[in-house]
Amino acid sequence: MKYLYFSAQWCGPCRTLSPIMNEVSSFVSVEKIDVDVDYETAQKFGVRNIPTVVLVEGETEVKRFIGVQPKQNYINAVK
Repeated sequence: MKYLYFSAQWCGPCRTLSPIMNEVSSFVSVEKIDVDVDYETAQKFGVRNIPTVVLVEGETEVKRFIGVQPKQNYINAVK
């Protein structure tokens, strides 16, 4: 399992979420995806709002978070 963290440099909430996802990365792999650069992956996962964090197993979506959530929410979803 890993998290796909969809964000953009100009996004204020994404900047707020970034340190939280850095902490989450000590529990599970986190791949940060800039939607302005890798729009194909964002489109593939149907990302319409950022920040969006998608927990995937292989290529299958397990859980989706939209907006900034507490760190524990991301960690609990993996357990």
